[in-house]
Amino acid sequence: MSQAFRLFWTGWVFNVKNLTMSGFFILNATISPIFFATIAHYMFASGARPGSGLVYASLGAGMMGIWSSVLFGSGGLIQWQRWQGTLEYVIGVPPRLIVVVLPMTVATASIGLYSIASTLLWGRIIFGLPLDFVHPAWFVVALVGSIVSLGLLGLVLSSTFVLLRNANSLSNLLEYPVWLVTGLLISLSLLPGWTRPISWVLAPTWGIRGIRYAALGGDPVFPIVMCAALGLIYLAIGHYTLGYFEVRARKSATLALR
Repeated sequence: MSQAFRLFWTGWVFNVKNLTMSGFFILNATISPIFFATIAHYMFASGARPGSGLVYASLGAGMMGIWSSVLFGSGGLIQWQRWQGTLEYVIGVPPRLIVVVLPMTVATASIGLYSIASTLLWGRIIFGLPLDFVHPAWFVVALVGSIVSLGLLGLVLSSTFVLLRNANSLSNLLEYPVWLVTGLLISLSLLPGWTRPISWVLAPTWGIRGIRYAALGGDPVFPIVMCAALGLIYLAIGHYTLGYFEVRARKSATLALR
């Protein structure tokens, strides 16, 4: 157990540093959420509840950045390892493949912390956004739970997108619909009823609920528990799909093809 934790920690730190050096990820995690947060600020400011609405919008825009980081970072993770010529080493090392890939996917979600920080800081400096959260301790717990659960969802994405021919197009396709169906900027009550079951099985739905309840008031415990439960389900699915990918690649001798 200690060896697995040490491997996870080392892999997570290395990949966070590596992604921080990427201009694409930093731009995607900081600049884009600020644009969306600014637009939402003016929309909520013209509404009936500008105070809490601005915090609501900033947190939603920050979670949008986390999802984008996971979608593009984890979705293309194995393919990028193949292009860089390191996939053989990732699979050939003694630890199981999931132990090596998991810190990579959690790292892509962790980069999304730049999104939360940038949108809150931008709102504070430019719009005078109040940052006196109702449950600051629960806010930290909810944020960590969201990061981990989205990282585990990224594990599923990384192990399934590699089997699809047009995975990059699928990444672009999934970005905006998930923003909508998980209620990151608009209330789920405004969406058709058939979208509710879809939102329930996606970690961003419960992650943003827990974060908003902790910041604005409410009970964040149930959303945090749901993030943990979905994370375990994602872990089980990712374990199976990664194993399937590894066996299929070895049998067809396509591991190094790029």
